[in-house]
Amino acid sequence: MSKNVTLLYVDDEPINLMLFETCFKDKYTVLTSLSGSEGLKILEHNSNISAIVSDMKMPGMNGIDFIRQAKAVYPKIACYILTGFNLSEEIAKALDEGLILNCFFKPLNIEEIENAINNAGHLI
Repeated sequence: MSKNVTLLYVDDEPINLMLFETCFKDKYTVLTSLSGSEGLKILEHNSNISAIVSDMKMPGMNGIDFIRQAKAVYPKIACYILTGFNLSEEIAKALDEGLILNCFFKPLNIEEIENAINNAGHLI
């Protein structure tokens, strides 16, 4: 994959947004958002987004709620959760339903995320 893949990363921690963008900006076009509601607005104005990575625990709207709303409008986007916590029942259910393709754990494993996005290339 390359810069023709546009990723949206959603996380309520600005340092995490900066870290994610720094790690992936040479391989992908990276857009970032501080909240699920802001992420939905970014999706609305960027039809070229092919993958979403979202933090799970955020105020207002958690990652699964955000992805559920995003997929209702943009069903073809490949979606992933990134969490600093254990695999929750809610995340496991989203995996079983096919709402998300994978769950990543903090700290970032760049290679794991990159491989997952590249392997979803046939979906993107």
